[in-house]
Amino acid sequence: MVHEPFVVGIVGLGALGEPLLRMLCAAGHHVVGVEPEVGVLARVDQRTKAADAARSADGDFTLTLTNDTAALCRADLVIETVTEDLRTKTEVLRRLDSVCSDHTVLVSTTASLSLTHLAIASGRPSRTLGLRLLAPPAPESAAEPVRLAMSDDDAVEALHRLLRTTGLRSVALGPVPSRDATALVYAFLNRAVALCADGYIGHEDLDTALRLGCGLPLGPLEMLDGLGVDRVHSALLELWRQTDDDAFRPSPLLTSMVRDGALGRKTGRGIHRYDDLGNRLPSAQPVETDGGAEGVRTVGVVGSGTMARGIAQVVAAAGLRTVVVTRTQRKAVDVRAAVDASLTSAVRRGVLTVEQRRTALDLLDITDAHPALSGCDLVIEATAEDPDVKHAVFERLGAVCRPGAVLATTTSSLSVGACAVASGRPEAVLGLHFFNPAPTMRLVEVVRTADTRPDVVALGHALCRRLGKTPVECDDRTGFIVNRLLFPYLADAVRLLERHDVDIEETDHAVRQGFGFPMGPFALLDTIGLDVSLAILRSLHQAFPEPDMKPPMLLEQLVAQGCLGRKSSHGFHRTPRRRRL
Repeated sequence: MVHEPFVVGIVGLGALGEPLLRMLCAAGHHVVGVEPEVGVLARVDQRTKAADAARSADGDFTLTLTNDTAALCRADLVIETVTEDLRTKTEVLRRLDSVCSDHTVLVSTTASLSLTHLAIASGRPSRTLGLRLLAPPAPESAAEPVRLAMSDDDAVEALHRLLRTTGLRSVALGPVPSRDATALVYAFLNRAVALCADGYIGHEDLDTALRLGCGLPLGPLEMLDGLGVDRVHSALLELWRQTDDDAFRPSPLLTSMVRDGALGRKTGRGIHRYDDLGNRLPSAQPVETDGGAEGVRTVGVVGSGTMARGIAQVVAAAGLRTVVVTRTQRKAVDVRAAVDASLTSAVRRGVLTVEQRRTALDLLDITDAHPALSGCDLVIEATAEDPDVKHAVFERLGAVCRPGAVLATTTSSLSVGACAVASGRPEAVLGLHFFNPAPTMRLVEVVRTADTRPDVVALGHALCRRLGKTPVECDDRTGFIVNRLLFPYLADAVRLLERHDVDIEETDHAVRQGFGFPMGPFALLDTIGLDVSLAILRSLHQAFPEPDMKPPMLLEQLVAQGCLGRKSSHGFHRTPRRRRL
């Protein structure tokens, strides 16, 4: 052991307290966990022993679990992680002041209450600090030690030294960016619960879609269970009270879960279920069949843009004959060159062999003649996101494709059903929404209409798996799954700018560091394109005329001024244009 161990107390063994306790035990500290509920104590004891986190190098336990705060009398530092309620936290801190020695440092994990208020109320304002954790702690996750003007230097240093031993990263988040990041993410989780509750999609598929489609470390429902359903519910109620914004009005399912004690991972059941050691139990999944995919030998792709090229590459690389139809011969030449360059890059990265690249190119047939699609078993339309364009393509596909061929659209926001009607064979049409870039993104949203035959849906799933993709199924509703949840969250971020003066960089930083999102909302808007984001929000608002779907005025104004994000070098961030060599 390279550090002098502390005697550390943890009061409250819920979503924050239990992982903190286990990390401190693993670091070799003497830990005293205090929790009033006997059932919680027993569960934490079982999980900790099973993880072998409470044993030191000589095999002795370094953990004491109790419901008596008097056991903290010898603690060097005590961290309270009780519910986010001023009265509760104040009572706990006052009790700690009465039982702990004068040198003991008290630490509050409050996310929204006044730390100054709590420090003074504790009775030892110079030795009461804060520890800001936006998500349950884990190795290498972010934590912000918070000091006050009245804090003793040695108390601050003790907290910093403790954090260094646990593997947590000390970062600066700030109270306002943390509050805004929490509001954005909690509203996002609330919408995810509501979408799941209305039967639109199963909870496993929803988590898979958002994890793969947005690059999240956890699906939103997994995230909710980890944070604690009660914690998120109470925070949403307070945000709703403060703002009168219905985005924060807790989903009825959340309220019923709190009432029934289904509080997430810490209680063994939330949206998902967990075993006695806290491991998530898998839900029963339907048996996967080939769905007739073995009968698909030739796939058509209509289009010449980025998505069409990416899909053509994926299909050919999977060993299927691929017929690409473009509007002109010139575009056909461009598509072959682009796919060739992408396959060559895949070889350089070690993703494909030279032989696999050569085989994929041999399987590509690129033309500007639609009759070439007549022999295809399945045709994927990947043209401009314009209903007139897509309907015209499907009308032509209905005429030229053989009887029994399956037709698919890659639309991300338009009606699959309208394309199906235009084809004249609606029972054979489905949506296959690939994500960009298609060669690397694993998720495909498989969209069924009221007319799509079950065997056609099964074929869509099977083809996706054959292409190395993960299919997630949903009904034909605007936005499907990912966009239906992602873009209201992005709109919420823009609306923050209308409410108060937001530091965009700091808010992005808090979302990334505090919750582990790959990008903050403003950086993501710039990456997607403000014009694209505005168009998707307009489609969503037309289908779902709720206030949180309405495109924010500031977004409308930026697009009108030509500020489109990274592609125009101006958006919410300024991105210098690359110099051409």
